[in-house]
Amino acid sequence: MLRTRVKICGITRPEDGRCAVENGVDAIGLVFFPESPRCITADSATEITGALDPFVTVVGLFVNASQAEIKGVLGQVPLDLLQFHGQESNEDCIGYGLPFIKSIAMEPGVDIAKAMAAYPDARGFLLDAWQPQIHGGGGEAFDWQQIPRELPSPFILAGGLTPENVGTAIRRVRPYAVDVSSGVESAPGIKSAVKITAFMNGVRNSGTDTVK
Repeated sequence: MLRTRVKICGITRPEDGRCAVENGVDAIGLVFFPESPRCITADSATEITGALDPFVTVVGLFVNASQAEIKGVLGQVPLDLLQFHGQESNEDCIGYGLPFIKSIAMEPGVDIAKAMAAYPDARGFLLDAWQPQIHGGGGEAFDWQQIPRELPSPFILAGGLTPENVGTAIRRVRPYAVDVSSGVESAPGIKSAVKITAFMNGVRNSGTDTVK
């Protein structure tokens, strides 16, 4: 009996991290993909994590990064979980001493169960809109009917979620968690306190908090 978990990704400022925590999020995401407008340096990430309360999971997002790049970030930033958004193999995702989740781009015809089976060490999977150039965070939704009712692993729903549609998404898809980035922003990388509060209210009012 678990409520729907929430991650706000693309945090770029300490005040946005604090706002997320004050609104009850379970995790925040820090982006280390240079082509993203939400990419931050290890120094900025350290400043953000230093402003967080305990018991908030800090997730580091990488896209086809080298081992040296990932280890360099880990040497400075206290991450709790890794999130891989590129073409990394299962072997590419392990060996850092941290659990990881793997994104699955919901391109036409994707076999989600088969994609999950390729990552036996993943703690969970993030289902996101197919955006091969930017690898997520573009505010695009996908057809939720692509998701089978039964999947072998927990999944996180992402892609085009907003305060207005998150309640409907949770009721229809019943994900373990939801992940939002641009849907709670006033500008790329700048979170809106009003939208964060509205998003969390949408999750709480979805009517499925105790149905998991």
